[in-house]
Amino acid sequence: MIILTDCDGVLLSWEHSFEWWMKRKGYKQKEISYYVCKQYGIPKEKAIELTQQFCESAEIAFLPPLRDAIKYVRKLHEEHGAVFHCITSIGTEPCAVKLREMNLSRLFGEGVFERILCLPCAGNKKESLERYRDSDFVWVEDKLENANLGAKMGLRSFLINHPYNEMGVAHNDVTRVNNWKEIYEHIADC
Repeated sequence: MIILTDCDGVLLSWEHSFEWWMKRKGYKQKEISYYVCKQYGIPKEKAIELTQQFCESAEIAFLPPLRDAIKYVRKLHEEHGAVFHCITSIGTEPCAVKLREMNLSRLFGEGVFERILCLPCAGNKKESLERYRDSDFVWVEDKLENANLGAKMGLRSFLINHPYNEMGVAHNDVTRVNNWKEIYEHIADC
Protein backbone atom coordinates (compact mmCIF):
# COMPACT_ATOMS: atom_id res chain seq x y z
CA MET A 1 0.00 0.00 0.00
CA ILE A 2 1.35 3.42 -0.98
CA ILE A 3 0.14 6.45 0.94
CA LEU A 4 0.84 9.91 -0.46
CA THR A 5 1.26 12.73 2.03
CA ASP A 6 2.07 16.35 2.26
CA CYS A 7 4.45 17.02 5.14
CA ASP A 8 3.86 20.32 6.93
CA GLY A 9 0.50 20.40 8.69
CA VAL A 10 0.10 16.68 7.97
CA LEU A 11 3.12 14.88 9.42
CA LEU A 12 4.96 17.76 11.07
CA SER A 13 3.85 20.81 13.02
CA TRP A 14 5.38 23.44 10.75
CA GLU A 15 2.92 26.16 11.70
CA HIS A 16 3.77 26.16 15.42
CA SER A 17 7.53 26.27 14.80
CA PHE A 18 7.16 28.96 12.14
CA GLU A 19 5.05 31.08 14.48
CA TRP A 20 7.79 31.02 17.15
CA TRP A 21 10.45 31.77 14.54
CA MET A 22 8.43 34.75 13.28
CA LYS A 23 7.98 36.06 16.85
CA ARG A 24 11.76 35.99 17.30
CA LYS A 25 12.00 38.06 14.11
CA GLY A 26 9.51 40.60 15.52
CA TYR A 27 6.37 39.60 13.59
CA LYS A 28 2.97 39.10 15.21
CA GLN A 29 0.18 36.99 13.78
CA LYS A 30 -2.77 39.13 12.64
CA GLU A 31 -5.28 36.48 11.52
CA ILE A 32 -5.68 32.77 10.89
CA SER A 33 -4.91 31.89 7.30
CA TYR A 34 -3.02 29.29 5.30
CA TYR A 35 -1.22 32.16 3.61
CA VAL A 36 1.67 33.77 5.50
CA CYS A 37 1.05 37.19 3.91
CA LYS A 38 -2.49 37.21 5.35
CA GLN A 39 -1.43 35.70 8.69
CA TYR A 40 1.11 38.42 9.35
CA GLY A 41 -0.26 41.28 7.28
CA ILE A 42 2.86 41.53 5.14
CA PRO A 43 3.36 41.79 1.37
CA LYS A 44 3.31 38.50 -0.52
CA GLU A 45 6.95 38.90 -1.64
CA LYS A 46 8.10 39.37 1.98
CA ALA A 47 6.03 36.36 3.08
CA ILE A 48 7.67 34.19 0.42
CA GLU A 49 11.11 35.45 1.43
CA LEU A 50 10.54 34.73 5.15
CA THR A 51 8.97 31.34 4.48
CA GLN A 52 11.94 30.36 2.34
CA GLN A 53 14.40 31.57 5.00
CA PHE A 54 12.63 29.45 7.61
CA CYS A 55 12.51 26.39 5.35
CA GLU A 56 16.25 26.72 4.66
CA SER A 57 17.14 27.19 8.33
CA ALA A 58 18.34 24.52 10.75
CA GLU A 59 14.93 24.78 12.45
CA ILE A 60 13.47 22.59 9.71
CA ALA A 61 15.39 19.57 11.06
CA PHE A 62 13.64 19.79 14.42
CA LEU A 63 9.96 20.22 13.60
CA PRO A 64 7.81 18.22 16.02
CA PRO A 65 5.29 15.67 14.79
CA LEU A 66 1.71 16.71 14.19
CA ARG A 67 -0.73 15.34 16.74
CA ASP A 68 -0.77 11.52 16.59
CA ALA A 69 1.09 11.19 13.28
CA ILE A 70 3.99 9.08 14.60
CA LYS A 71 1.78 6.42 16.18
CA TYR A 72 -0.49 5.85 13.22
CA VAL A 73 2.03 6.31 10.40
CA ARG A 74 4.26 3.72 12.09
CA LYS A 75 1.26 1.47 12.68
CA LEU A 76 0.28 1.64 9.00
CA HIS A 77 3.88 0.90 8.00
CA GLU A 78 4.65 -1.86 10.50
CA GLU A 79 1.28 -3.63 10.67
CA HIS A 80 -0.09 -3.04 7.17
CA GLY A 81 3.05 -2.71 5.05
CA ALA A 82 2.28 0.84 3.97
CA VAL A 83 5.06 2.90 2.47
CA PHE A 84 4.80 6.64 2.18
CA HIS A 85 5.58 9.02 -0.64
CA CYS A 86 5.92 12.52 0.74
CA ILE A 87 5.32 15.48 -1.57
CA THR A 88 6.44 18.63 0.20
CA SER A 89 6.87 22.25 -0.89
CA ILE A 90 9.82 22.96 1.39
CA GLY A 91 12.12 24.16 -1.36
CA THR A 92 14.90 22.54 -3.32
CA GLU A 93 17.96 23.91 -1.52
CA PRO A 94 20.07 20.74 -0.94
CA CYS A 95 20.71 21.31 2.79
CA ALA A 96 17.01 21.97 3.46
CA VAL A 97 16.10 18.79 1.57
CA LYS A 98 18.59 16.77 3.63
CA LEU A 99 17.31 18.28 6.89
CA ARG A 100 13.72 17.43 5.89
CA GLU A 101 14.74 13.83 5.16
CA MET A 102 16.62 13.58 8.47
CA ASN A 103 13.68 14.97 10.46
CA LEU A 104 11.21 12.51 8.92
CA SER A 105 13.55 9.56 9.38
CA ARG A 106 14.32 10.51 12.99
CA LEU A 107 10.65 10.82 13.94
CA PHE A 108 9.01 8.09 11.86
CA GLY A 109 11.82 5.58 11.34
CA GLU A 110 13.97 4.29 8.51
CA GLY A 111 12.15 2.86 5.51
CA VAL A 112 8.76 4.45 6.21
CA PHE A 113 9.28 7.03 3.46
CA GLU A 114 10.08 5.34 0.17
CA ARG A 115 10.13 8.69 -1.62
CA ILE A 116 10.44 12.29 -0.43
CA LEU A 117 9.85 14.75 -3.24
CA CYS A 118 10.81 18.32 -2.35
CA LEU A 119 9.19 20.95 -4.55
CA PRO A 120 10.03 24.66 -4.71
CA CYS A 121 8.77 26.64 -1.72
CA ALA A 122 4.99 27.08 -2.16
CA GLY A 123 5.26 24.96 -5.32
CA ASN A 124 2.29 23.54 -7.19
CA LYS A 125 1.65 19.82 -6.59
CA LYS A 126 -0.40 19.13 -9.72
CA GLU A 127 2.48 17.77 -11.79
CA SER A 128 3.75 15.63 -8.90
CA LEU A 129 0.33 14.10 -8.29
CA GLU A 130 -0.22 13.45 -12.00
CA ARG A 131 1.88 10.27 -11.87
CA TYR A 132 -0.59 8.86 -9.34
CA ARG A 133 -3.76 9.83 -11.24
CA ASP A 134 -6.63 7.31 -10.91
CA SER A 135 -4.51 5.06 -8.67
CA ASP A 136 -6.98 5.28 -5.76
CA PHE A 137 -3.97 5.84 -3.48
CA VAL A 138 -4.60 7.69 -0.23
CA TRP A 139 -3.56 11.39 -0.40
CA VAL A 140 -3.29 13.33 2.89
CA GLU A 141 -3.13 17.16 2.79
CA ASP A 142 -3.81 20.22 4.92
CA LYS A 143 -4.23 22.67 2.06
CA LEU A 144 -7.81 22.54 0.82
CA GLU A 145 -6.84 23.34 -2.78
CA ASN A 146 -4.44 20.36 -2.88
CA ALA A 147 -6.89 17.98 -1.18
CA ASN A 148 -9.50 18.93 -3.80
CA LEU A 149 -6.94 18.47 -6.57
CA GLY A 150 -6.17 14.95 -5.34
CA ALA A 151 -9.85 14.03 -5.28
CA LYS A 152 -10.31 15.29 -8.84
CA MET A 153 -7.32 13.17 -9.90
CA GLY A 154 -8.85 9.96 -8.58
CA LEU A 155 -7.01 9.78 -5.25
CA ARG A 156 -8.62 8.95 -1.90
CA SER A 157 -8.15 12.43 -0.53
CA PHE A 158 -8.08 13.29 3.18
CA LEU A 159 -7.90 16.84 4.55
CA ILE A 160 -6.48 17.24 8.04
CA ASN A 161 -8.53 19.92 9.77
CA HIS A 162 -6.84 23.11 10.88
CA PRO A 163 -8.34 26.51 11.70
CA TYR A 164 -6.97 27.87 8.42
CA ASN A 165 -8.86 25.35 6.25
CA GLU A 166 -12.16 24.97 8.08
CA MET A 167 -14.07 27.60 6.09
CA GLY A 168 -13.32 26.26 2.63
CA VAL A 169 -15.56 23.96 0.64
CA ALA A 170 -14.12 20.50 0.12
CA HIS A 171 -14.80 18.41 -2.97
CA ASN A 172 -17.42 15.71 -2.36
CA ASP A 173 -14.69 13.05 -2.42
CA VAL A 174 -12.49 14.71 0.21
CA THR A 175 -12.77 13.26 3.70
CA ARG A 176 -12.11 15.76 6.49
CA VAL A 177 -10.30 14.30 9.51
CA ASN A 178 -8.89 15.66 12.75
CA ASN A 179 -5.96 13.29 13.13
CA TRP A 180 -4.14 10.23 11.82
CA LYS A 181 -6.24 7.89 13.95
CA GLU A 182 -9.26 8.79 11.82
CA ILE A 183 -7.26 8.19 8.63
CA TYR A 184 -6.09 4.85 10.00
CA GLU A 185 -9.66 3.82 10.79
CA HIS A 186 -10.74 4.67 7.22
CA ILE A 187 -7.98 2.75 5.46
CA ALA A 188 -6.58 -0.01 7.68
CA ASP A 189 -9.24 -2.54 6.79
CA CYS A 190 -9.26 -1.83 3.05
